[in-house]
Amino acid sequence: MATDYDAPRKTEEEQSEDSIEELKARRHEKNSGKVDEDEVEAAESFELPGADLSHEELSVQVVPRQSDEFTCSSCFLVHHRSQLAHTKGKQLICVDCA
Repeated sequence: MATDYDAPRKTEEEQSEDSIEELKARRHEKNSGKVDEDEVEAAESFELPGADLSHEELSVQVVPRQSDEFTCSSCFLVHHRSQLAHTKGKQLICVDCA
């Protein structure tokens, strides 16, 4: 939390004057302006310029597994053999997941 060091300080007397009821009332006043809004509905109403991607096509070229690569059994990412930490039976585990 940021501290404003230039703000005037309260004395011990002023701090003790704040009762718990006053503090609760202030907290409710701050929250009273908030409106419960569904985030999905709010996001659907926004129109972004150039966001129409209906005419775009995605093409992906799948490269076959190389001889010096393995797929980690924990995170399912493809790593180089130098990232192999250990094997559990036939399961290969990378350094990040070990």
